[in-house]
Amino acid sequence: KEEPWETALKTTVVDIEVGEFRGHRVSVWDLLHSQYIPEENRKELLELYEAGELTLEQVKTVVSTIVTRTAAAAA
Repeated sequence: KEEPWETALKTTVVDIEVGEFRGHRVSVWDLLHSQYIPEENRKELLELYEAGELTLEQVKTVVSTIVTRTAAAAA
């Protein structure tokens, strides 16, 4: 059984208009585990969120920003 925080990340979706995500609604969980988020960033974000130091909205914002910037830099 997955943790409530994990379920929240998997059910919260964002619109990202870059890369392979363009035109799709993507879960925060899938973005976190995409090629755009370095593993050390992913671990840190998950730890902070699980500990209650970041809200779901904050995680969503940070992940969206990293994915957008990384994809733009790659383009």
